[in-house]
Amino acid sequence: MRMGGRPMAAHLRARAPRLTGRVVARLLAELPVYAELPQEEVAGDIAGIVQHSLRQFADVLERRRPAGPAEFGAQRESAALRAEEGVPLDAILAAYQIGAAMAWEELTAGAGPSDLPAFQEALGYFLDFQRLLISAVSAAYLEVRQILDSQDHGGRHALMTALMTGETAGHRPAPRWAVLTLAFAPHPDEAGTGQRARIATRRKIRRVRTVLDEVADEPAFTTLDAAGGTALLPFSAGWDVLHGLVARAAACADTPVTAAAEITGPAGIPAAVGQTAEIMDLVRRAGRPPGLYRLTDVLLDYQLSRPSGALAGLAALLAPLDPKPELLRTLERYLACDLDRRTTGAALHVHPNTVAYRVRRISALTGLDPARPSDLRLLHAAMIARRALP
Repeated sequence: MRMGGRPMAAHLRARAPRLTGRVVARLLAELPVYAELPQEEVAGDIAGIVQHSLRQFADVLERRRPAGPAEFGAQRESAALRAEEGVPLDAILAAYQIGAAMAWEELTAGAGPSDLPAFQEALGYFLDFQRLLISAVSAAYLEVRQILDSQDHGGRHALMTALMTGETAGHRPAPRWAVLTLAFAPHPDEAGTGQRARIATRRKIRRVRTVLDEVADEPAFTTLDAAGGTALLPFSAGWDVLHGLVARAAACADTPVTAAAEITGPAGIPAAVGQTAEIMDLVRRAGRPPGLYRLTDVLLDYQLSRPSGALAGLAALLAPLDPKPELLRTLERYLACDLDRRTTGAALHVHPNTVAYRVRRISALTGLDPARPSDLRLLHAAMIARRALP
């Protein structure tokens, strides 16, 4: 099929990359919600689906056969993601209409009276393609919104509440669960308070949930926000799978993820939720790096943070350093770096010799020398006790 002296399908394919850029630029200029999307999403998902649709219509023209409803999977998936992010449906449909109009202008530029038969045939394919496309996008969007609304107010929410409170009568929960307290670092796109930040937060949460669902035996139960939250996973695998889960979640969300986890039966979930929250608090206070933590990773911190008469006495061992906050910071980092002066210096942005000097000052003021094993244990315990006290 030719128009204006050129094959329509080949022309549209050749022009697809440049036309995609023009379509995206117009979306940003005319639809405020698209201008507020994260740049990563505009350059990736949005541009990708525009170019996919252009090439798909070129295939329709080349084979001179209408597209089938089953051929719009990519557009349905894209609409589902936008629904999860809260992009309004009218903006999505307007975007497709803008792209369609610009594609048709590109195809028919230079057409003359002799091109009328090809024009009419192509128009039939074009209108049919648009009808199926809009139908697929609208259906996928509304389906996801219905699911999200039902999850917020339906049985899954009720079951998660029952599991976390231990009141599971009338429910049949899985026999084994992974309980996670999660903490997310902010993504750069979340800076600010506009639509861009809200969509970036939803995208981060969606990507983490996707990873959780891949690992769980059934869809995971989650209460997540921009900073993190709680996840309950019906789970029959081992700890190595959970370690991989945290790494994949961080990679997919493109931000550091920290998790405290416990594996238990349904009856142990309420206690595990409380314990993982405590573990997460200890990990944060200690300034530990992102990753997965369990009770065995923080046993000393956990035990020393329990109320006891010795806690205040241990913390008081570091009281001579109170007037010298740089010495306290150095001691904390020095202990975290396993007494390595170079690593400590790099973390504090000072010379290793400065670290050595400060360690000598710490020993002189406290009477405790990190080079002596017995004193090192006391220094660790004192630092943990200090973090545990108000």
